[in-house]
Amino acid sequence: MVTRAEILILGLTAGVAGSLVGGLMLGIGLGLVVNGVHAAWVLVLPAAPVGGMIGYGLARRLARQAEAP
Repeated sequence: MVTRAEILILGLTAGVAGSLVGGLMLGIGLGLVVNGVHAAWVLVLPAAPVGGMIGYGLARRLARQAEAP
């Protein structure tokens, strides 16, 4: 059984880690695009989904941990 504290920690961890990774990708990518490196769109476009995938992975790990006896 997953406790409320574990869900709270999951939310905080996913939010912080996702924001850091997605924000860095977005910031670096947009900085490069503004300076004329248009290949940096490869960093900008997947920034939000990558940040979300971190939370998804953490949630799957917590669910797997809850299943184990």
